[in-house]
Amino acid sequence: MASSNSTSKLLTKVQQMIDKKVSKRKADLVKQFAEIIYTSVSEDEFSERTSQELYDSILSLWNFIQDFDGTSKLRIFNPTLEKNGWQSKHTIIELNHADMPFLVDSIRMELNRHGVDVHLHLHVPMSIRRGKSGILDLEQCLDEKDDLTLETPMYLEVDRILEDETLLELQADLSRILADVRATVIDWKPMGSKLADIIAELEQDPPPLRTDRIEEALDFLRWVQQNHFVFMGARTYDLKRNKKDIVLSSVKNSGLGILGNENNHKEYQLSKMPKGAQKLALSNEHLLVLTKTNTVSTVHRPSHIDYIGVKRFNKQGEVIGEHRFFGLFTSAAYNMDPHFIPVLRKKIVNVLAESQLKPGGHDYKALKNILEIYPRDELFQVPTLKLLDIAMGILHIQERRQVRAFVRRDPFGRYFSVLTFVPRDTYNTKIRLKMTNILAKTLNSNGQIEFTTHFSESNLARTHFRVPVENAEAIEYDLEQMQSELQEAALSWEDVLSENIIYHFSDNEAVNLVKKYANAFPPGYQNQQSVQSAIVDIKHIENISDEKPLGMLLYKNQESEKGNLGFKLYHRNKPMSLSDVMPMLENMGLTVIDETPYKVKSEGLGKVWIMDFSVKYDAEINVDDIRDNFQQAFAKAWENQAEKDGFNRLIMAADLNWRQVAMLRAYAKYMWQIGFTFSQNYIEQTLTQYSDIARGLVDLFEMRFDPGNDFSERKYNATKRDLIKTFANVDNLDQDKIVNKYLELIDATVRTNFYQTDAKGFDKSYISFKLQPSRISDIPKPVPMFEIFVYSPRVEGVHLRGGKVARGGLRWSDRREDFRTEVLGLVKAQQVKNSVIVPVGAKGGFVCKQLPTAAGRDAFFAEGVACYKIFIRALLDITDNIINGDIVAPQSVVRHDNDDPYLVVAADKGTATFSDIANGISVDYGHWLGDAFASGGSNGYDHKAMGITAKGAWESVKRHFREMGVDCQNEDFTVVGCGDMSGDVFGNGMLLSKHIRLQVAFNHMHIFVDPNPDSAVSYIERERLFNLPRSGWNDYNSELISKGGGIFERSAKSIDLTPEMQSMLGIKSKSLSPNELINAALKMKVDLFWNGGIGTYV
Repeated sequence: MASSNSTSKLLTKVQQMIDKKVSKRKADLVKQFAEIIYTSVSEDEFSERTSQELYDSILSLWNFIQDFDGTSKLRIFNPTLEKNGWQSKHTIIELNHADMPFLVDSIRMELNRHGVDVHLHLHVPMSIRRGKSGILDLEQCLDEKDDLTLETPMYLEVDRILEDETLLELQADLSRILADVRATVIDWKPMGSKLADIIAELEQDPPPLRTDRIEEALDFLRWVQQNHFVFMGARTYDLKRNKKDIVLSSVKNSGLGILGNENNHKEYQLSKMPKGAQKLALSNEHLLVLTKTNTVSTVHRPSHIDYIGVKRFNKQGEVIGEHRFFGLFTSAAYNMDPHFIPVLRKKIVNVLAESQLKPGGHDYKALKNILEIYPRDELFQVPTLKLLDIAMGILHIQERRQVRAFVRRDPFGRYFSVLTFVPRDTYNTKIRLKMTNILAKTLNSNGQIEFTTHFSESNLARTHFRVPVENAEAIEYDLEQMQSELQEAALSWEDVLSENIIYHFSDNEAVNLVKKYANAFPPGYQNQQSVQSAIVDIKHIENISDEKPLGMLLYKNQESEKGNLGFKLYHRNKPMSLSDVMPMLENMGLTVIDETPYKVKSEGLGKVWIMDFSVKYDAEINVDDIRDNFQQAFAKAWENQAEKDGFNRLIMAADLNWRQVAMLRAYAKYMWQIGFTFSQNYIEQTLTQYSDIARGLVDLFEMRFDPGNDFSERKYNATKRDLIKTFANVDNLDQDKIVNKYLELIDATVRTNFYQTDAKGFDKSYISFKLQPSRISDIPKPVPMFEIFVYSPRVEGVHLRGGKVARGGLRWSDRREDFRTEVLGLVKAQQVKNSVIVPVGAKGGFVCKQLPTAAGRDAFFAEGVACYKIFIRALLDITDNIINGDIVAPQSVVRHDNDDPYLVVAADKGTATFSDIANGISVDYGHWLGDAFASGGSNGYDHKAMGITAKGAWESVKRHFREMGVDCQNEDFTVVGCGDMSGDVFGNGMLLSKHIRLQVAFNHMHIFVDPNPDSAVSYIERERLFNLPRSGWNDYNSELISKGGGIFERSAKSIDLTPEMQSMLGIKSKSLSPNELINAALKMKVDLFWNGGIGTYV
């Protein structure tokens, strides 16, 4: 009760407000009313309320109850200052009702059914004296006297309801509930009297049934009389037979309580009822019918109404009608030992006898306990033989960790009663909801399934489900299948996983895997993934290893909408970076919706990460058709054996594999090198947009070069004509140029290693094309006779030959965007420089695309060597050989040109020491030139050691200096150079005079600046670098550089200029970019410019 000091102070304030605002004639009564109301509830109700709010509530309810007809008065409203003179953030329910049982419970039940929360509920029965007119005599006192009536004013604050329609609906429903309460209470005694009359009639004139059954029925009815049943309604029915049917019709004016309305009771034709209900209605074996209705009680508690039927018989023992009572068994009826409840005690005795178990034995006692704690509602309704069957089934579980279900059909067809038993240590709400869904699906239920769960000392938790259906009698179900589904839902996730591992794997594998994956999957995985998914994941996890650290699965769930897919990645030890994976998936044409990572770990397994992506593809696809291509392409891209770009969209758009995509990508790379206008991104978009053309280009390429085909020029040209017809679908002129350029390049290609495999039988990681450039329109001049283009994710390169017999160097280029232009420039210089000696020559170059940036010089050089080896192999792959004087074509290469065995290479910038490497590959290939394939090396002359080119050029330098009056061998002179000391021409040249003052030199990585070099000191340091196996300007001892100089990275954003550098360069700028610094150095006043690349001087 509200009796704390704070509440008392609050009530005092309210009473003071009443004294101020209410007339003196009413004030005392209003204050007394306030005290009765507010001292009836807990003090917590007022903890956040103001005195003004309490005053408004009291006065509103007081005014509301001024007039009253003695039965019921109800108002639901949202008070406002304009209409009511006060306001509240809640909706207000005010009620005055003749005091009677069940009022408060029934009101609460209905509000709960509407989903309306109650924030304050004030109610207390009180005596109110009224005059004859029904108007409250304010002069009267609120005390109890014989001539006072008892009323229950109520005040409720509930969730605010804004819609007028909802307010009216709630008012109508509450009015209906209150009418049910009144009907129940008013007819309480008449219903009890009616039952007493029935008992008396059965005692005096029993029907012609078995005496023991009549006595048991009478005992039950007497037990019901003893406050074990809340009567809510009663009615008598006659069973009449006519020519067409048997009809159960209501006896007029026999209704009481909620069954009192004559208009609500129609005739029941037995033929329209389920056969079980017909049989039960006509059976003369039992006097009583005990069941539940489909109707949920609106009075007292929200349970399905209990139905007690007492059959009426004629002298011949035929059923002629029924006395029907509606109500609820009291809590005492549920808590009482069933051995003391008539009918139930008889069932228990009969079941124990029929079980044929030894009285006093373990199983007998266990069965007895099962019956005693059996769901009470079920125990009232279930037939004895069905109870025996279910109880014995429960007994046979024997506390084992099993999931069992026992099903009973309601004879009236309204529901199925399902008893389930689940290991209690695994039972939870999630499992119960799963079981509910299984029952709804199996038993075809669309209604609300009710449940009651019972826990005891048993290892099993029991849940009783009431599954409403349209007609239980017409529903067929597979109990075994349902039991299996319930077991999967109810056992722990780990238990079900273990069972599935045993089922899906061999005995030896299963023993190990059960142990390895016990408790390996985290709770998040178990909540979101099925056991079947786990089995699939285990198979993929078991396939990954140190050699194969990545597994994957592209899949589609049955529930997925159009285009929605799933993609899982399996990786050891740590998750893959989302910033790496997501662009790869997007490049393959997928939109990533979300990603869920799972860490799977155990002692036997270690740690494995599963990354589960939800992705979307714009078109409907058959996952089974594209899965292998997709997964292989993703793996190759992840391993850097394929590039991560928009060409990968063709995997799904054109149904291509990664190698076919790599071929199209390679041609696009070559297009860029020959100056084709359009970017790779635009080419990717074009082929994706016209994926059928992309597929056609691949088919044409395969027809031309697949060694498994018998090439036919006629068929090839016919296929090409058909493909060209599809080009008419390309609307955009630029895109038309792109697809036609592809066609032109395929036609210009005469050889490829595309179909060759490595020693292990796998596709090679690189592709080489031999082309006839003269067949390619708009190709930059001079146009070589043959050209080999080499492509891989790791290296790209080109080899240009002016004739069938041509030799030239291969350089390690740093010009990734235009290395062919660089090589073509060398070809031009070679034509000018060597045209007298060698009419046609050859030049080549390659770029490394994955050079390490932070692993140091050794790693950098090692990658360069590896790329050089790939480049050499790619050249030899498609070059003819000579064996015993015969031309031998390379394996798996279709040739569309004449015999062409001559391929000789030489060193150039960056490859001065690589000749032995090239010759070693030549020997491995069995090439006819053997170690003469690459000039120089240990078995030939060493360009760098001999210094022929540099010495020849230096003679010219001396001659020019001499003509200028300078003795460069005895007098100091200044030099700017292009190259470094590791190079043949540059290195040798910069050691041919001890009077060289090298001020600036640059290679592809560094800029060397020495504003005032000491010729003697710097000569010794240059000589040291020259003699190293390999070196760069960053190896130069910076302490030997003159003041203001240094060694600078060409990748730097800018280079700050010292005063010495400004003076040397003759400029005032304080900083320059690396290229600007080189430009300034080339313009500075200096005696000699030494170009180490081709032995040129200025």
